Amino acid sequence: MTIAEWCIFASVILYLLTIVPAKWIKVDGAGRYDNARPRDPSFYDGGIRERALGAHQNGIEAFPFFAAAVLLAEFRGAPQNLINELSVLFLIVRVAYVLTYVGDRPSLRSILWAIGFLITVAIFFLPLLRNYLPV
Repeated sequence: MTIAEWCIFASVILYLLTIVPAKWIKVDGAGRYDNARPRDPSFYDGGIRERALGAHQNGIEAFPFFAAAVLLAEFRGAPQNLINELSVLFLIVRVAYVLTYVGDRPSLRSILWAIGFLITVAIFFLPLLRNYLPV
């Protein structure tokens, strides 16, 4: 498996791990997590739980394009070293994105989202540039 393919797996793990702490965080006035009602919207109302849920949902939204871009680039013969490097960079940006989302830094979060999206777009279009890029 390539480093980029491991990054696809890691991005799934990242969005899954993003929501786990929110279920165990004790918040004043908020109830405990009820596994019988895992999607109870009132559990995620306000504060860190709501932000963790938002980061989790955004991870689910970002995943398909990233995975498709990586696989397309690999199948179409783009330089593997660039796919790998951009994939690792995407993962680093996504970790920072989650931290800024949960840490309530909306402006920085939006900048990181845009960077992550542009990285995915770059991976997607790498096959078009393969004749001009080093192998």
